[in-house]
Amino acid sequence: MKQNPVTTGAPCWVELGTSDPAAAQSFYSELFGWRAETDVRPEAGGYTQMVLGDAPAAAITPIYAPQQPTAWTVSFAVADNDATVAKIKAEGGSVLMEPTDVFDLGRFAVVADPSRAVFTLWQARAFKGAGVFNKPGALGWVELLTRDAPGATAFYPAVFGWSITASEHYTQWGVDGADFGGMLVMDDRFPPQVPPHWLPYFSVADVDGTVARATALGADVLMPATDVPDGPRIAVLRDAQGAAFGVYLAGAEG
Repeated sequence: MKQNPVTTGAPCWVELGTSDPAAAQSFYSELFGWRAETDVRPEAGGYTQMVLGDAPAAAITPIYAPQQPTAWTVSFAVADNDATVAKIKAEGGSVLMEPTDVFDLGRFAVVADPSRAVFTLWQARAFKGAGVFNKPGALGWVELLTRDAPGATAFYPAVFGWSITASEHYTQWGVDGADFGGMLVMDDRFPPQVPPHWLPYFSVADVDGTVARATALGADVLMPATDVPDGPRIAVLRDAQGAAFGVYLAGAEG
């Protein structure tokens, strides 16, 4: 991820909504070296920042709605949440939660692209987003998994103004050519019940060691450690509550 620190239009934060926040906090703390800092205000609903060193890296929350899946959600930084939501509606996307102020921290919305891949928008005030990227234990890449690549390549640049770097096998998203993520077309390897979604990748110093540690902690391996042609070594895992995430070798950003 070449955006560092937070850049408007790029990923700024990731949150895990889970059926067992305590177990998730323990798992990811063991895996990535995070420290849990829970907001004790009742109106915060158990929201917990996961801190790497002294920098916020991600959040873990309870499931807030009956139909909410256990999953990681990627948040994108925007200058004007309401204006971005209007663009999303105009481009065929949908709004699951209209823009809402979160204390003095910022303005938040939950949205989906036309294929129903869910993501969130963050208009920063007191809280800017992640304080660390690309270092081991931090967010370093995001990937859209979709069955509608033409629709996605029309929608996201129209909403965010993203640049696109396309090759025969992979499409990368960027802001002014500085790439932060990519797109993978879902084929018959993906069961029909798996919806389009955004997948976060976290940087690690040792992909194979991280996979071994994650499985010992109860995770499943969705994609074993693999060297990507002209890219990093990566793996995709699923935690014990069912949330998928990726890991990649630190130092291979962009």
